[in-house]
Amino acid sequence: MSDRPLPTFAQLGLPTPLVHALGRAGIAAPFPIQAATIPDILAGRDVLGRGPTGSGKTLAFGLPLLVRLKGGASRPGRPRAIVLAPTRELAAQIEKALDEPALALGLRTSAIVGGVPFKGQATRLARVVDVVIATPGRLADHLAQGTIMLDDVLVTTVDEADHMAELGFLPQVTEILDRTPASAQRLLFSATLDGEVDTLVARYLNDPVTHATAAAVAAVDTMEHHVLHVPREIKYATVARIAARSGKTLLFVRTKAGVDRLTDELHAAGIPAGGLHGDKPQGHRTRTLAAFTDGTVPVLVATDVAARGIHVDDVSLVVHVDPPTESKAYLHRAGRTARAGETGVVVTVVTEDERGPAGKVMRAAGVDVDPLDVGGLDRRWEDVTGAREPSGTPVPEPEASPAPPKKDAPTDRRGPGSQRGVRGRGGARRDGTARPGPGQSRRRRGGN
Repeated sequence: MSDRPLPTFAQLGLPTPLVHALGRAGIAAPFPIQAATIPDILAGRDVLGRGPTGSGKTLAFGLPLLVRLKGGASRPGRPRAIVLAPTRELAAQIEKALDEPALALGLRTSAIVGGVPFKGQATRLARVVDVVIATPGRLADHLAQGTIMLDDVLVTTVDEADHMAELGFLPQVTEILDRTPASAQRLLFSATLDGEVDTLVARYLNDPVTHATAAAVAAVDTMEHHVLHVPREIKYATVARIAARSGKTLLFVRTKAGVDRLTDELHAAGIPAGGLHGDKPQGHRTRTLAAFTDGTVPVLVATDVAARGIHVDDVSLVVHVDPPTESKAYLHRAGRTARAGETGVVVTVVTEDERGPAGKVMRAAGVDVDPLDVGGLDRRWEDVTGAREPSGTPVPEPEASPAPPKKDAPTDRRGPGSQRGVRGRGGARRDGTARPGPGQSRRRRGGN
């Protein structure tokens, strides 16, 4: 895009009540991806949107989607818009982002995801819901049970489309899209637009306009990238010292067992840390993410899948404890920091046997930095990470989580992500569901 000032939300065509709702949330001006896509979506065009994580894609599709529904009426069990997200947390975060803008236009939203009782969702759908934000598996369950119909859908959005394909969601996504009217507007947003995403584009989008605000490489102006060469025998002691730093820290590991192991080791070292992966009960995942968001637990250990779409403010350090195996994974992980104009640091911990593969992945992601050695006289790695000695006083074991609620219908066949945006001040939504509570963040232009 050019260096000219971006238009205001009003100049993009958003109605006054919506502009005021954004203003109350401290969102005064759009991000580039929003300025690029909002006019085309308002005009009814099918849109392919690509932007780096943290660039504001949620409001880029969500705000004009709501405007397209303004003035119409939805029927019980028949939403007029659906948003598909690959993970439960991402669906919940999108709902949080769109809740207040929807209320400003007299519209109702609802998240339909696995891990929570099916019957309560069916009851909510039986009322009037204008926008359903759903994971594909749980929405497919509702279609099979007849608790939702998609005949009235005017706008369908597929968010994180590349990750949908990676997780094997395409059969469910196509099943859902086949149940929406052929004339419905289709929006597809993703950090990257390649691979099997082309299948969705060719089959379902009609003469789409494409907007890409940045190349699919790691940001170098808002992020510092570092590589630490670490002897394997001191790897976890090094990670513990990094995790003992001040500030929110997100640690990525490759496996679910690795999450549990590292979380236990950090607790033993005296570091409050939460673990997030797909086998954790939904209640645990929600509480863990909330504690990380509000800073109660400043360290989060996660797998790639569980962390997809975690959009938490003020994550100042991302650590690849296990180096990613592909450039897209590096970009996704790195994008958890330096969000919405902030800055951040990304560190990759590399043992000797990992140097070759890790270097190849990072070069593909557009990152080429000189490594720092750990374990010798060079202490620069401590400066770039803020590492310090852990207290050594074990963190008390958390109370056991209650058993997950008994399911009374099939649950989402895939699971766990999240998204920042316009949030309310607590209380209840118009459909009677609880609005998200604290853990709210500073507002800057554009939101997410």
